[in-house]
Amino acid sequence: MAEFIPLYMFAAVCLLLMLGYPVAFSLSGVALLFAAAGMATGHFDMAFLHALPNRIYGTMINTTLVAVPLFVFMGLMLEKSKLAEDLLANMSRLCGGLRGGLGISVVLVGMLLAASTGIVGATVVTMGLMSLPTMLKQGYSPALATGTICATGTLGQIIPPSIALVLLGDILSSAFQQAQLQMGIFSPETVSIGDLFVGALVPGLLLVLMYIAYIYFYALARPGKAPRETNRIDKGEYLQVLFPLLPPILLIIAVLGSILSGAATPTEAAGVGALGAILLALAKGQLRLDRLREVMTSTTEVTSMVFMILIGAAVFSLVFRGFGGEELVASLFEGIPGGVFGATLVVMLVIFLLGFILDFIEITFVVVPIVAPILLAMGLDPVWLGIMIAINLQTSFLTPPFGFALFYLRGVAPPSVLTSDIYRGVVPYIVIQLTVLCLLALWPGLVTWLPNLLFG
Repeated sequence: MAEFIPLYMFAAVCLLLMLGYPVAFSLSGVALLFAAAGMATGHFDMAFLHALPNRIYGTMINTTLVAVPLFVFMGLMLEKSKLAEDLLANMSRLCGGLRGGLGISVVLVGMLLAASTGIVGATVVTMGLMSLPTMLKQGYSPALATGTICATGTLGQIIPPSIALVLLGDILSSAFQQAQLQMGIFSPETVSIGDLFVGALVPGLLLVLMYIAYIYFYALARPGKAPRETNRIDKGEYLQVLFPLLPPILLIIAVLGSILSGAATPTEAAGVGALGAILLALAKGQLRLDRLREVMTSTTEVTSMVFMILIGAAVFSLVFRGFGGEELVASLFEGIPGGVFGATLVVMLVIFLLGFILDFIEITFVVVPIVAPILLAMGLDPVWLGIMIAINLQTSFLTPPFGFALFYLRGVAPPSVLTSDIYRGVVPYIVIQLTVLCLLALWPGLVTWLPNLLFG
């Protein structure tokens, strides 16, 4: 029974999280309790915990993770300075002549907002407050409106620059080096966050295009449930409407372009994004002292949460390894029929189910370091694996009845919108995301082609 202690640890953490205990303290508390019990019974060597100070110090000096607070600051500043509201108003006027134009504009604005914040909850709540009342007033079906907002909110998992990809890229980089050392490669190749950003571009844009196509054809088939925009623009007003759209779009292009061209690291690009967001808010006359204080406070809270979870996950992973968890997982993978395909399918299914109770941060810090080295040692491409995990989690956060995005939107939706409307609305988008997952599984080049082209 002792060899299954790592699985008991994992089950205990999941139970505490379902009971509502904080993630960081659940991870570290369970790990320390199991470590103490293991040391008392002779099943655990405390030498494993001696590595904890080095782990924490490594996190402190990891310059890549500096991008996290900077990207969070950038997104919050764009949100609090009302730039997102202006974007939605102008985009809806621009798309007014199209079938389902308001829904399409919600997807496009949500994509930009998701790219800047990278936090599912923030994007869903913001888009829910801004666009749901407008869509319902315009005569949109509650199911279509809520499904579109939820699906758009989860784009923060895959559209770069996303903090989900920053954290995932940092973990996969370590896992890839570990996998190569296990394979006897002592001059390991590296994978960077920039690789993950570039690999996410084609799948992310594919998802957006499929969302837009679904809304367009839905509006074509059922015009009464997705009417045309009433506040359309005349031909002479196009420049007037396009002008306010350019600054935030150019900011995101500048951030991504500097990374893709190699002119800046993700951390440096995040600094450019944060400064650019401040300048945009200043240009709009929205940079007041109280707003700046609010953005900085929220940034500190989000960043503190991320790093507390990272420390808790470090304690958990050390104790997990001390109980032989890596060997147990590897032996379980070897017993799965179908080889690397079977192992990957099982991991994706487990991550999908864990997405019902764990946020992407916990899964990235706890689950990915356990399974990624084993899968990468089987020959999987790290960029492909990272994008598959990101879209898989995106689908999990959207799936009834436990998807996080559904709970976030339910919290800000009016009482007239039924929970069943939200559930029905997300089903077509879940089908779209599963289709994209299957396409990436069949043609990994959709992910790896662009990174190979740009970075060799």
